[in-house]
Amino acid sequence: MPSSTQSHARSHSLLLLQKLLNLRDSASPLTLVLDTLEQSAAPVVHEFLSRAKISKSKTIFLSSSLLRKPPAADVFVKAWGKTPEALRAEITSHYSSGSAGHAHKVLVVIDGVNGIASAAGSHLSMFLSGLVTPAVSIVAVYHADVPLVLPPSSLGEYEPHPLTTLCHLATAVLRVGSLYQAVERRRARNRSLQEPEWGLAEGREGVLVGLGSAEKRAAAGEGLVLEMELRRRSGRAVAEKFVLVSQSAAAAAAVQDHKVQTSRLYLLSDHPAFRDPSDTDQGGAVDEGDGEMETTFNLGLTEKQRRDREGIVLPYFDAQTDIGAGEGGRILYEMGREDDFDDEEDEI
Repeated sequence: MPSSTQSHARSHSLLLLQKLLNLRDSASPLTLVLDTLEQSAAPVVHEFLSRAKISKSKTIFLSSSLLRKPPAADVFVKAWGKTPEALRAEITSHYSSGSAGHAHKVLVVIDGVNGIASAAGSHLSMFLSGLVTPAVSIVAVYHADVPLVLPPSSLGEYEPHPLTTLCHLATAVLRVGSLYQAVERRRARNRSLQEPEWGLAEGREGVLVGLGSAEKRAAAGEGLVLEMELRRRSGRAVAEKFVLVSQSAAAAAAVQDHKVQTSRLYLLSDHPAFRDPSDTDQGGAVDEGDGEMETTFNLGLTEKQRRDREGIVLPYFDAQTDIGAGEGGRILYEMGREDDFDDEEDEI
């Protein structure tokens, strides 16, 4: 049964994620979302946009792959064919213009920061710092398994990789993964087997196996795995894994009518495939009254056995009595009927 401290920590982690998604109290000026080819970060981006729409925050969507503006975005900026300086000037020009009906908060979503990191090179930190203000929060998506092509002169010999720079600057890092893959890895660990691999890690040329079939995904459950690493101002990092179950496309279309339904969030440890069998909250096998484990045989004592055990007087009890003459500490032993008395051993 989880202790009250553990339950408080679990609830606290869930509240921190809610605060991050709702952009409350500037929880994270720069949030980095890492996705792969097997699991896209689109549901997480949609969740940020939907919650910003509910709170009437202004949303600026910087697109490097989409051709149409998402329903929840207020401003749509195309990233292709533009330099980082031109993008920064265009984005910052929308901070104050057309702010009627919006709160003072501004959310800038970058659906693919790979291209900007490739173009900016070592000036990536300057590009991001030029966008952040006390009222602006940035959500940047980085495709972890897409190769990043850098010009030979953009990075020096001792300068870090752009991904390293992003991870260092980000105050919150969200890693998305497939729930089906997480369940399969869990099953392999429970059976002491080698964990399976998918996608590029599978090492099969010309084949990319990602989310799996619809039947297997349905068996694992709906949603995706969201791993949060939130870095507090004190320097302490809070890490937890969640499951994000996004709403249907019909619910997403209701953004225009301000009838947005946010996605459902719960801890990964609460998923049936990851739940601890010893957790008594789910009707575990531990009996709080007796404090005994449930086994295939009985470890308890009958009432007669318990009375016989309490009536036994061990031989070293009498030896604790101080009888003087330096004889303390003797072991008193009384022979029983089944003992075989040996004269030679007695003499020794």
